[in-house]
Amino acid sequence: MKTIHSKTTTNVTKILFADDHQIVREGLARLIDREEDLKIIAEAENGVEAVRLARELKPDVAILDLRMPVKDGAAAASEILSDDPGVKIMLLTSFTTAAEIKVALDAGVMGAVVKDCSSETLIAAIRAVARSEKYISPEITSIIEEKRLAPTLSARQKDILRLVSKGFNNEEIAERIGITRHGVKAHLAIAFERLGVASRAEATSLALSLGII
Repeated sequence: MKTIHSKTTTNVTKILFADDHQIVREGLARLIDREEDLKIIAEAENGVEAVRLARELKPDVAILDLRMPVKDGAAAASEILSDDPGVKIMLLTSFTTAAEIKVALDAGVMGAVVKDCSSETLIAAIRAVARSEKYISPEITSIIEEKRLAPTLSARQKDILRLVSKGFNNEEIAERIGITRHGVKAHLAIAFERLGVASRAEATSLALSLGII
């Protein structure tokens, strides 16, 4: 943990930054140091430390790595906001899933940006979040939209499609999962309709490409 003191003007946005990689923290510190209206007041190595520092220092914005040891960014964000709903939270991540982002957004996170974005994008995102504006980078928005567009299949339908993809026929699938052959056929018919396909090969191919199975 490191606290930083400089730029004492009243209109400066105070930032807490948490990331388990020192080189990332140093890079952001150099970037922020060039901006007169932004100031990193403390750095944390994990989510637990971030929560503690947020309580102590009352930052305007907390920038959290999504995946950190001890406590991840989404969990830390939820705890920070529970303590102080006025803190604006932004996630900075190198990889993510729609489920992780949904948890974070549901917790009240204002922004999410990928780590390999341009410095201009990162600074714009921080300033937007500080103004209480949502800022989700296009790459993350695309992940969320793809998940929303993916058809919803039941757990049983997913299990059946996994077995279909391995070459099992309806009778073999029925025996493996403990339902009748007609039950397998009915589940496949529903899955085909929801996926918008007409064959077993199309169904498994699409389900695999969408990450459903």
